Amino acid sequence: MTYDAIVAGGSFAGLSAALQLARARRRVLVIDSGLPRNRFAAHAHGFLGQDGRPPREIIAEASRQLALYPTVSRLDGEAVDARDEGGAFVVSLAGGREERAARLVLATGVRDELPPIAGMRERWGATVLHCPYCHGYEVADQPLGVIANHPMSAHQAALIPDWGPTTYFTQGVFEPDEEQAARLAARGVVIERTPVVELLGTAPALDAVRLSDGRIVSLGAVFTAPRTHMASPLARALGCAMDDGPQGQHVRVDDSKQTTVPGVYAAGDAASPMHNATMASAAGVMAGVGAHQSLVAHRIRPAEADAA
Repeated sequence: MTYDAIVAGGSFAGLSAALQLARARRRVLVIDSGLPRNRFAAHAHGFLGQDGRPPREIIAEASRQLALYPTVSRLDGEAVDARDEGGAFVVSLAGGREERAARLVLATGVRDELPPIAGMRERWGATVLHCPYCHGYEVADQPLGVIANHPMSAHQAALIPDWGPTTYFTQGVFEPDEEQAARLAARGVVIERTPVVELLGTAPALDAVRLSDGRIVSLGAVFTAPRTHMASPLARALGCAMDDGPQGQHVRVDDSKQTTVPGVYAAGDAASPMHNATMASAAGVMAGVGAHQSLVAHRIRPAEADAA
C-alpha cells in the first residue's frame, strides 16, 4: 500500500500533523518509537487546556482520538532510513519493514546532551530544567541557578529572577559581556565564575551544587540549555538542509513547514530553534495542512480511493 502521508513521530507535533491529514480524509500512517523527548517530565505546563497533565496522558488521549478516523494507521517501531524513489518516499523500519507514501512529515524530535556534570541526568525534567515557561512556576520562591552551556545562557539567567533568587554559573566559559552583566546586575542575579562540578541531594530532588573549589551553594533547581541533536537519521538521509540554532542544528523549513526536499515536511523540536509543546503542536498542524495542500496541488487522489 502507498499511503498519502507517513508521519514519523507520534508526539505533539506528529499527532497534530496526522490529525489534519485524517480530517482531510487522507490515508495516513503514524510511525512512532514511543520515546518522546518529554518522557522525563512528570507534567506538561503552559499547554492550553492541558496544564499540569502528564505528557504521556496527553499523547495517549490524542492517539485515541486520532484512531477514531478510519484512514489512520499506526505502527509502533523505529524508522531508521528514508529515500525518495521519484514519486514515493520509502521509509525503512528497524527489522527491515518498509512503508511508502506520497508525502512525508518528520516530527522526530531531538535528543538532549546535558553538560557533563555529576548528578544532572537523574534530575533531568524534575529539578534540572531547560524552560522557565514550562517549569519555572513549579520551582518558584527558592534559590535557583542557571548553569551556562552556550552563549545565550546569560539571556536565560536574566529571565529566571521572576521565579526566584538566581545565581548565574558561567562555568568559567560563558562570561557575560558588558551589556549582559549590567542587565544581570539590574535583575539581582549573582554571577559565579567557579564551575559547578556536582549536584547534591537525593535525586530527583536538589539541595545544592558543589563548586570546583569545594564550596557548596544551596539551590532548589537549576536551569540549563542542553545541546540538541537530531533524534532520527531520516532528515539527513533524505538530504534536508539544516540550520544552526543556539543549541544545535534543526531542519530548515518554509512557512508551510516543507523542507528543502519537495514533499517532505518537518515540525516540532527537530525543525525549530525554540522548543515548546504548544509551538510543536501548532507547527504540526501547519505541516499537516501543508502536506495536504501539496497533494491537492499535484492532483494526487486519496490513497483510499486508489485502493478501492
